Amino acid sequence: MLPDLTESSDRRGRVGVHATDTSRPDAPATTIVLADDHRVVRSGLRMLLETDDRFEVLGEAGDVASTEELVMSCRPNILVLDLNMAGESSLGAIPRLRERAPETQIVVLTMQENPAFAREAFRAGALGYVLKDAADSELVHAIELASQGGTYLNPQLGAMLATEPAAGDGRPDKLTHREIEVLKLIALGHTNSEIANSLFLSVRTVESHRAHIQQKVCLNTRAELVAYVREHGLLD
Repeated sequence: MLPDLTESSDRRGRVGVHATDTSRPDAPATTIVLADDHRVVRSGLRMLLETDDRFEVLGEAGDVASTEELVMSCRPNILVLDLNMAGESSLGAIPRLRERAPETQIVVLTMQENPAFAREAFRAGALGYVLKDAADSELVHAIELASQGGTYLNPQLGAMLATEPAAGDGRPDKLTHREIEVLKLIALGHTNSEIANSLFLSVRTVESHRAHIQQKVCLNTRAELVAYVREHGLLD
């Protein structure tokens, strides 16, 4: 059976456009390729995304080889990638895709609830990790963040990762264990309210932790905190 590759010619004019602020009415659409080996899943994702004028689905692929071919042809802003397609591992393809198409950010959409898979996906170069059973509520937000260079992880998995010990001593710049938990979740794109729910804290307490973190590491913006987390290997 041939892999499913679809791309409408009238959409190619916007291939390779980089989305910078999708909240602006005149911003170009964020272009997307969908990769999943189940046609019904791809159809559902297409319907979900195409109800939003900010997104444009350029095509679909059903295995790793056709995914790479389509990404190289379309150069989308975002690739939504299933980890469990037939044939070669999707995880193994992420570094290759990032090297060959650095303008395409990758959001993993999967049924894999093991945080080890999320860790490997981020290490390989993905910016988002969404569970399929939460796609309706999380995928759009993950794509929004990834299109701007941010990261997103399913909150339940994020809480599991946050409570794992960090590499090395796990406490750069004299951060407390709780501050590192909060910092990890900030880097993974969670709001103060989501962090509070994940760690069973009040929003005010999370805000206090965030202020202490920023003071200790001398950084203020979320982008700077994300870079700090990556530099210190806190998600490894």
